[in-house]
Amino acid sequence: MSDSIQTIEGTIKKEIQENPILIYGKGTKEAPRCGFTLETIQFFEKYGHPYTVIDVLNDMPKREVLSKMTNWPTLPKVFIGGEFYGDTDILDEMEKKGEVKPLLDRVFQKK
Repeated sequence: MSDSIQTIEGTIKKEIQENPILIYGKGTKEAPRCGFTLETIQFFEKYGHPYTVIDVLNDMPKREVLSKMTNWPTLPKVFIGGEFYGDTDILDEMEKKGEVKPLLDRVFQKK
């Protein structure tokens, strides 16, 4: 593994650890640059917990490392409490089963 990939992976791990809800997407929370990132932002807005969006649209090396780390080729990539959950397709199904609110409650009780 090259030094640059290790550095990128270290940065990603730190970002995941520091943010209870982390979305790697296209654009920012204030200016999403794709519909799927916007959909994910809207998903988390309704829960009222703080979340972070990191724009990786123009950062291909970071996107490639993220895809390898998660085995998930597309954006956005959502991490909750340090765990990877995919995107809103997965979260919507979890929400239908009543699993999202308890998950978020557990994550934010830890803080």
